[in-house]
Amino acid sequence: MTRAGAEGATHPATAVPPAQSGGPAAGPAAASAGSAPLLRFEGVAVALGGRPVLRGVDLEVAAGEVVGLLGPNGAGKTTLLRVATRVAHADAGRVLVGGRDVASISRAALAREVAVVPQDTQLPFPFRAAEVVLMGRAPHLGLLGFESEDDVERARAALARVGIAHLADRSLLALSGGERQLVTVARALAQDPRVLLLDEPTAFLDLRHRVEVLELLRALAAEGRGVLVVSHDLGLAARFCDRIALLAEGRIARVGPPSAVIDPAALRQVFGIDAQVVAGPDGTPIVLPRSASGC
Repeated sequence: MTRAGAEGATHPATAVPPAQSGGPAAGPAAASAGSAPLLRFEGVAVALGGRPVLRGVDLEVAAGEVVGLLGPNGAGKTTLLRVATRVAHADAGRVLVGGRDVASISRAALAREVAVVPQDTQLPFPFRAAEVVLMGRAPHLGLLGFESEDDVERARAALARVGIAHLADRSLLALSGGERQLVTVARALAQDPRVLLLDEPTAFLDLRHRVEVLELLRALAAEGRGVLVVSHDLGLAARFCDRIALLAEGRIARVGPPSAVIDPAALRQVFGIDAQVVAGPDGTPIVLPRSASGC
């Protein structure tokens, strides 16, 4: 490797009690209970073009926890992530990272705390994958902006941990959508944040790589990080997330352990579908769609 220089329920959120079974084992997340969350949304409201997108969202992510943010298209999921990184402005409410209001944190300092994996990364220049991952070290560089050997080694380690060291010298323009997404995940790891925000990180991946990425997120949470992941895959979210928050019409409709949140009533309310929910062999809920409501 060389160095490189709208989304608006009319229903209040329903917090459900801890489930007795299903979802990942309550290890790191349970250990963090009672401690201050790494990430907290307090009454976040956003309007775009005069249309309400988020309507008073309250949500927390603790150290050691993977939280899945699920909801239909246009529910406000991506907007919520953008507010957390100050890409979008909250009209009301606030976002706290490590107990500090993000509005009071410099962008460089915020980037050392929070890393984002967007839905897709489009870079018009033929950067090599290794160079893109090394860009994740930018918030940690000194005034001159030169990477150290430690920065280079951290980027190499991130590539290896995501399982794409063999792509290091490939141009990003020559990679598939799934490979580019893995490079973006590695860049976020190289950033060494305490909080990871991921917007549909498995959207372009085959089933094996989806599972590998979600297993990696669980491992990162076990190291003490907080992870908030937007997903449309109910099955994988139920299996890998400690808690799930269902966002509909700009509000958190339900939040809690997967086996307590994912039920036919919630799916009808949030997604507008009729579905059967059955427990898998380990208690993880499995969704069997029947039809769109009203069809």
